[in-house]
Amino acid sequence: MAISLQDQLLNAGLINKNKANQSKKEKYKQSKQQRNSKSTQTNEAAALAQKALLEKQAKDRELNQKKQLEIEQKAVIAQIKQLIELNKQAQDNEGVAYHFSDNNTVKKIYVSAATQKNISNGKLAIAKYDNHYELIPSQVAEKIQQRDPSYILVLNDKDMSASNNDDPYADFQIPDDLMW
Repeated sequence: MAISLQDQLLNAGLINKNKANQSKKEKYKQSKQQRNSKSTQTNEAAALAQKALLEKQAKDRELNQKKQLEIEQKAVIAQIKQLIELNKQAQDNEGVAYHFSDNNTVKKIYVSAATQKNISNGKLAIAKYDNHYELIPSQVAEKIQQRDPSYILVLNDKDMSASNNDDPYADFQIPDDLMW
């Protein structure tokens, strides 16, 4: 049977019983401290891992929200383009030039006199579609404005007669065929 080093030192008379017990206690205390510090280290590691996981989940949620917004915006743009494409009116390349503004620049399209009157009365609207302009009915223009107002460039009010009665210039109507 194997005899421990401590027992051999006691038998040889190199150490006494008190010293052996004291060294045993110190060894026990050291091992107990190591066990406690390991649990503390594992707790710290677990806390760091949990924190990293929470940060990753928050980042993933934020990325998912951004992707969802992009998908919704693309869907709205597709709806607007479809509404314009399905409801666009035929344009005349000859006729009266109708002027309007687009991003602080004056643009013009050529329309017939009847179409010009319809634009002035608010029955037709002008929408920007893929770097050119389309005439669409006002009901469709209102639907597009609800989704994204930047696509509608001209949409006149239909009810011009309900203007303020106290207006001193109410008797002087602006002619619809006024060219500028």
